[in-house]
Amino acid sequence: MSGAIGMGVVGAGAIGIRGALSHLSLPDVQDRVRLAAVCDPVPGRAAAAAEKFGVGKSYEQFEDLLADPKVEAVTICSPIGLHYEQGMAAVGAGKHVHFNKTMATTVAECDELISAAAERDVRLVASPGMMLHPYNQRIRERIGEGGIGRVVWAAAGAAIGDYHLTEEFRTGEGVLGQVDPTWYFRKPGGGPLYDVTVYPLHNLTGILGPAKRVTALSGLALREREFGGKMIACDMDDSTFMLLDFGDSVFALVYGTVAGVVVEGFHPSIFGTEGSVVGTKLNGEDMKRKGDHQPHVVGKHAKMPESHVFEDMMQLVDWIRDGVPSIATAEQARHVIDIFESGYRAAETGQTQDLVTAIPET
Repeated sequence: MSGAIGMGVVGAGAIGIRGALSHLSLPDVQDRVRLAAVCDPVPGRAAAAAEKFGVGKSYEQFEDLLADPKVEAVTICSPIGLHYEQGMAAVGAGKHVHFNKTMATTVAECDELISAAAERDVRLVASPGMMLHPYNQRIRERIGEGGIGRVVWAAAGAAIGDYHLTEEFRTGEGVLGQVDPTWYFRKPGGGPLYDVTVYPLHNLTGILGPAKRVTALSGLALREREFGGKMIACDMDDSTFMLLDFGDSVFALVYGTVAGVVVEGFHPSIFGTEGSVVGTKLNGEDMKRKGDHQPHVVGKHAKMPESHVFEDMMQLVDWIRDGVPSIATAEQARHVIDIFESGYRAAETGQTQDLVTAIPET
């Protein structure tokens, strides 16, 4: 199809502002995508965002955004626990959907979303599209060619720290600068796995392929958090350690916790009989080359926060316009969610869990 895609931004909080509104309001993308509408249940927030970023319409009710005929696709920037319900409603309204991580919290929810999208012939793209980074593609290719010998084990994970308590959109002024972070520490959808471990695990499964089994230990280290002079009661596990079995005696430690990391950034470390990948370096050679970028992350976008979110949204836009599917698939997102869900179940039961999903070849 030709013409700019009308995008609806669901949620004008931190990720909605940084990842969607700030990027999609720039002049260089207006021939392909336009900000048709934004919604947020906090009184005045959507209207303030629409005025600041030049959005066509603002709504407090999600249903009103879905009823807007100028909205052809949505990017869901709400708390993770709402993604399934809002995604199903969007698909039911015939809208294409980009999910910020994660697309849901259970495999059953993902199955319903994927099935419903197929029935309605709408497209789903799920963040984070980590394999859109050229260096990840090079690492996967080199490992496949035997570049580190036989793969033996890997480590991947991240720590959440106090990041969401100190973001500029939570400690600023006005309705756009005082976004409540409480949901990050509550069920469902809170905790470091869904929030940050999702990145290195998309990297790891994108490079090595799907895992087969998982066992885990999980608990709650910090039962209270302080924000704005008030205490937040936390009930979502914030310290989870999983052991993944990829088959053929290839194992991986994957973690999400409140403090401490054993890898470089969101990059997994992968160890073989003849070498290793640490960060973006394979046997000491940096797989990240000068000028590397995700397909759409150029110009101002490359210097802005959350450029990976912008890239994933543009993957959806291109798929709608050009008919070319993205490698940021709902199926890989479902597999990562399978690992999280099964990991929590393994920790609760003390029994290793078989994973029930896979990742299509790309």
